[in-house]
Amino acid sequence: MNKNKIYFASDFHLGYPNLEESHNRERLIISWLNTIQEDAESIYLLGDIFDFWFEYKEAVPKGFVRILGKLSQLTDNKINIYFIAGNHDMWIKDYLSKEVGLKIIDNNTIIKEQNIKLFISHGDGLENGDFSYKILKMIFSSQVCRWGFSLIHPNIGIKIAHLWSKKSRQKNKNNNYIKDHDLLIQYCQKQQKLNPVDYYVVGHKHMPVEKALDENTKYICLGDWISHNTYAVLEDGIISLKEYEKKTLSS
Repeated sequence: MNKNKIYFASDFHLGYPNLEESHNRERLIISWLNTIQEDAESIYLLGDIFDFWFEYKEAVPKGFVRILGKLSQLTDNKINIYFIAGNHDMWIKDYLSKEVGLKIIDNNTIIKEQNIKLFISHGDGLENGDFSYKILKMIFSSQVCRWGFSLIHPNIGIKIAHLWSKKSRQKNKNNNYIKDHDLLIQYCQKQQKLNPVDYYVVGHKHMPVEKALDENTKYICLGDWISHNTYAVLEDGIISLKEYEKKTLSS
């Protein structure tokens, strides 16, 4: 079979909300990866693959052995897997590239696949406003903040991070952000006037959306794997938003 398809997915949030549910979601994602490995040329993971990720100098968070093993197998088989850090897994260094074989790329970047241009991003912090979040993200992504967090014992630091993640998710739920794409679409429309592309592909908003920005350009939000199990596939220059079949996987 020809490896001629490009896949996009985001917002697995592995580790959330508990071990059992996370393991079930992890098995489902691996089942999906098994189905696409025969025709996938490349896979783009657009952030929040983990609900929390931090690389200490000599350690990484425990767990995720299923997904990391599967991704390693795919990269060993010469499938390109690109990773953009999301707001939940921004604290990455070189473990995922050296041990798993992922290609870490910058957020908010333009790529070219199958002779079309795509703007890809996790999607957080692009809209106008929400300055408190943008300042907080700037602080969290700083080297000083990473260094300070690394001094906290992992048993304490990771617990704090999961509590923050839970609080952040509840705040976003209250703000109904999963249904509000308008500001992000406005950002894409402004960008289109400055540097036209064929597709804008983002995550973060958790609600899958496909919307035409003009007669030549589409906005694609990938959704998530907590509620929707959605992803996008690029084939012959056209992106389609799809849902993986929901099914119960045995332990």
